[in-house]
Amino acid sequence: MLNIDLRKIYNFYPVEPAPDPASLPTGGDIYYECLDCTTIINSVPHIKSACPCGNLVGGGGELVVKDPARVKVVKGKLK
Repeated sequence: MLNIDLRKIYNFYPVEPAPDPASLPTGGDIYYECLDCTTIINSVPHIKSACPCGNLVGGGGELVVKDPARVKVVKGKLK
């Protein structure tokens, strides 16, 4: 896994209104921020990705969210 701080590449803005944790949106510009460890991961990661606490784990275009209530949905725009 690559340990890339996406905050150095993108500006992140919260999705308003906040989506229901039971049906989180996905897309190329949609990212999830883990509220436990503050790591940001793309909602459709094509490379193997995981946050340090294990709440977000994915790769190959799929992401598993163990506790959706501990995730903040944000949109990313290149700096």
